[in-house]
Amino acid sequence: MENYRKANLVAGKWEEKGSGDFLHVLQKFTGEEIGRIPQASEEQMEHAIVAANKAFETTKKWSAGKRREMMEKLYNKLDEQKEKFVNLIIDEGAKPRSYAENEIARCLTTLKIGYEEAIRVGGEVVPIDFNNGEGKTAFTQRFPIGVVACITPFNFPLNLVMHKVAPALATGCTVVIKPAPQSPMTCLAFAELFEEVGYPAGVINVLCCDIPVAEKLVRDDRVAKLSFTGSDKVGWYLKSICGKKKVTLELGGNAAVLVDEDAEIASIVDSIAMGTFLYAGQICISTQRILVHEKVYDEFEKAFIAAIERLKVGDPHDPEVRVGPIIDSGHLERIDSWVQEAVESGAKLLIGGKVKSKENNLYEPTILTNTRTSMKVCSEEVFGPVAVMEKVSSFKEGIEQINESKYGLQAGVFTNRVNHFKMAFEELEVGGVMINSIPGFRIDNMPYGGIKDSGLGREGLRYSIAEMTEERLIVY
Repeated sequence: MENYRKANLVAGKWEEKGSGDFLHVLQKFTGEEIGRIPQASEEQMEHAIVAANKAFETTKKWSAGKRREMMEKLYNKLDEQKEKFVNLIIDEGAKPRSYAENEIARCLTTLKIGYEEAIRVGGEVVPIDFNNGEGKTAFTQRFPIGVVACITPFNFPLNLVMHKVAPALATGCTVVIKPAPQSPMTCLAFAELFEEVGYPAGVINVLCCDIPVAEKLVRDDRVAKLSFTGSDKVGWYLKSICGKKKVTLELGGNAAVLVDEDAEIASIVDSIAMGTFLYAGQICISTQRILVHEKVYDEFEKAFIAAIERLKVGDPHDPEVRVGPIIDSGHLERIDSWVQEAVESGAKLLIGGKVKSKENNLYEPTILTNTRTSMKVCSEEVFGPVAVMEKVSSFKEGIEQINESKYGLQAGVFTNRVNHFKMAFEELEVGGVMINSIPGFRIDNMPYGGIKDSGLGREGLRYSIAEMTEERLIVY
């Protein structure tokens, strides 16, 4: 195990003391402690907010070229050390090796797009040369808003940090980050790179802290924006206490796949199985509800179960493993309780349905059918290797069932009919419709986000940059 940083970064200093409490970070498959990090105090959060505002006075004056140059240096440092980050994500995030490697590749892409966008932050000419505006010229320019509070989840311990930090750096904003308690060390390791490339103290601050200290960050009027990724319950609560600052919420979902009667079953089952169970389903756009036209249901069920049986479950360091540990024992118990509750209420198990290894936090890939929408496995976000599968009598019925959810993040539709493409796009109540693809599809520059309880605003570099800047108008 490498000597990873085990301190908070506050105002350019690594602080090994905090409130007196400590965060114990575990290797999720073995249970070994790999990090003991001090919980930051309210005073340290105050210092971080002050430092971020002070650093902003410098970075807001940087040219676009300077912002790009610094970000490109950061990119090169991350690229040099990517294997270190892969291993750290596997250990603290429980992410299978191939998926951890994919995350680092995506992080580099996200950061590269960010520094490319840094020199494209512009405004527009406003046509006012008529009536009372005759003879005048007007245009807008975008200016950075200030300090961004970033609260991130465990499942993408670097790329979801990157989706907040990269647009901030591209615009000249500064950040205070509260990483997830289950996987904070990747973010702390990333923050070390800022020192190495010469960013001023306070541009990035990373604090592991408990709820009251995090709420101080969210409530503080010196913070210009809250960017939160996590559960819907927490996200909407934070919005209610954050005051007048800008807010982006990337929240949960129970994403659905709809399989039409003309879909080519053999060619799609492996993709859907991977989209359902990769990383033990701990992705907000993992497939949780599978709706299959009754004419092809039997064929699909047989092929799909076979595809699930081909997925290897186990140690995330094993390159062949696709389904690794649940992030902690509490979530493992919750997932199992929801499955057992569904079975006791009449749901039928098609595969799985039990803990595979309590010691290693492994849960068997599970499919339930004969479910009701009131069951938690249908109505809530499982965030585990569990999905429900049901028949529908028509494509239209499938659309209606997908919409019977409080969530609306992304949906996948497998069909070869153009009119069904159109119907899905026009009628699905989601932020993104993936045609002939799983809902878990995401490219890092696309607008990403949901509606209903799934969130507010959009991520994706250009879209986040717009949220981290204000347009200012000049008329002369």
